[in-house]
Amino acid sequence: MCGIIGVVANSPVNQLLYDGLQVLQHRGQDAAGIATSEGGRFFMHKGPGLVRDVFRTRNMRNLVGNWGIGHVRYPTAGSACNPAEAQPFYVNSPFGLLLAHNGNLTNSEELKREMFLSDLRHINTNSDSEVLLNVLAHELQAAAKGFKLDEDAVFRAVAGVHRRCRGAYAVVVMIAGFGLLAFRDPFGIRPLAVGRHDVAGGQEWLVASESVAMDVLGFKTLRDVVPGEAILIDTQGNFRSRQCAEKTVEAPCMFEFVYLARPDSVIDGVSVYESRVKMGEFLADKLKRVVPHADIDVVIPIPDSSRPSAMEMAHRLNLPYREGFVKNRYIGRTFIMPGQAIRRKSVRQKLNTIPQEFRGKKVLLVDDSIVRGTTSREIVTMARDAGAVKVYLASAAPPVRYANVYGIDMPTRGELIAAGRDEEEIRRVIGADGLIYQDIADLKAAVRAVNPAIKFFETSCFDGSYITGDITPEYLNGIENQRSESKAGDDGEGGQLDLNLVANQDN
Repeated sequence: MCGIIGVVANSPVNQLLYDGLQVLQHRGQDAAGIATSEGGRFFMHKGPGLVRDVFRTRNMRNLVGNWGIGHVRYPTAGSACNPAEAQPFYVNSPFGLLLAHNGNLTNSEELKREMFLSDLRHINTNSDSEVLLNVLAHELQAAAKGFKLDEDAVFRAVAGVHRRCRGAYAVVVMIAGFGLLAFRDPFGIRPLAVGRHDVAGGQEWLVASESVAMDVLGFKTLRDVVPGEAILIDTQGNFRSRQCAEKTVEAPCMFEFVYLARPDSVIDGVSVYESRVKMGEFLADKLKRVVPHADIDVVIPIPDSSRPSAMEMAHRLNLPYREGFVKNRYIGRTFIMPGQAIRRKSVRQKLNTIPQEFRGKKVLLVDDSIVRGTTSREIVTMARDAGAVKVYLASAAPPVRYANVYGIDMPTRGELIAAGRDEEEIRRVIGADGLIYQDIADLKAAVRAVNPAIKFFETSCFDGSYITGDITPEYLNGIENQRSESKAGDDGEGGQLDLNLVANQDN
């Protein structure tokens, strides 16, 4: 996942974009970037690190203009340590484009080869976002009438992107001298919302990954960008939208509701907070069915994402709810840290126990999900060290058994604790006295209870069913091999397609 934002306003937007990226910081901690435009010129600053570390006063002063885009990066494709892969990405032809992308293309290698051989475009990094930018650039060039660009050409270009690109993508694009373009993949896997602010000089527009950005920046959330739709806001603030995909299916990523999104966001008509409360409701009912005589004294959440579920579980089980962990908010989210050793070390730095809430008690710990198991194992140990007599663990999500290929860092089954293990084996590895997982049917029911109109979800990490229908065992094996190679020492550098390889294939 990443966080993206785009603004068209009547006054300078550098501070708006900075504040918006801070609100979306939970979606990416690896790098940040902002681009603005004034007088037909682009101005950009980006780099590795948190938003507060990337931008200084001198950088902000240089980001002039009344419209722009921003990005916080969480690496899923490419190199986690290559500063060149910070976004936005820029290409000067045609017209001049800057792009920020949230998601992951599943056919980026095929597209890269296709662009080199047919479109005559060179990709300079390993990022699939640069691939997406060049596909859009080629489609714009093909759709434009000579030197003139109009909204019909832009929408035709997005339709071309939908035909060529597979996978998950929510995108904001600056077209030099023209305006802000935003679009979402035909399955709506990654979120994107649009908001408006009415001011004396007219209307200001904001597009962002989560509605919380609208709330904080004073915009009114209008709606989600629907799957396959593109919206176009010119530099004068005129708003246009069009459905650009031939076939669409609304299937938002379930992990947004489980973990990724902020609880105060609304995604595809679903309050993230309310959906997590419902997850706790279903999980409590399952615990009563499966372990009707569980000897539990207290329910304690593993902060922060699991709090709504834990509170509802305590309520339905008629048990005390207590805060047993204190979180250091200056340590990043362990799920999106790049290395296993860093994750393990950061757990103890991030969380500390309140011993009196554990001492002599049988505790039920509630987490939003269990991915690699590293955090869970450390936390169970911490609870025992604090004096817990028994430690039970409940997960508001089902076991994560499969790779995610749509923009979440779950690329290899070997890193997932639930892959190849049943729940009893997982319990032993984690060291808990009891372990209970949410059923996938109940998870879907919990989110549908908030918005019954959603019929499908992207749940591949739980059930191995990939909504785009193009993921093969060979593709998954290729991802695992890439992951192993990058761990062995990836320099993160891109390069031109090997012409000898092309020649050999043509013979």
